[in-house]
Amino acid sequence: MMGYVAAEMKRFNYLTSEIDAAYHEAALKLGLTDSAMMVLYAICNHGEDCPLNDIIHLSGASKQTVNSALRKLENMDVIYLENYSGRKKNVCLTDKGKVLVKDTVLRIIEIENSIFDSWTEEERNIYISLTEKYLSSFKEKIRDI
Repeated sequence: MMGYVAAEMKRFNYLTSEIDAAYHEAALKLGLTDSAMMVLYAICNHGEDCPLNDIIHLSGASKQTVNSALRKLENMDVIYLENYSGRKKNVCLTDKGKVLVKDTVLRIIEIENSIFDSWTEEERNIYISLTEKYLSSFKEKIRDI
């Protein structure tokens, strides 16, 4: 039925939007744009440097958004790009970037870890498993559009 959304799906969509809004609010409170936060978060997930292609993949943002954020972060002396393996680039944190990440993104990661640590192992596994199942099914159905 066109226009019909189950109550559970409405709740799921609401929660997803609220989570996105909470990350946006966190970025603003920490003085970062959403795209800068995504790039720095992706780097932190990888270490102190990260291949550019991994940042694009991990952030979920478009190449254009990532490249725009990289240019701004580079101009702020937070990151620098270095070539490796031909034309591939690695995004590296400068000393200033390491300090910025410690004061911003790592604080968010600590919050996320404390939330997951407050859940039982079973709750974490269920949450991750169902999220993976939803994502996989959604991607499969999108292919059929």
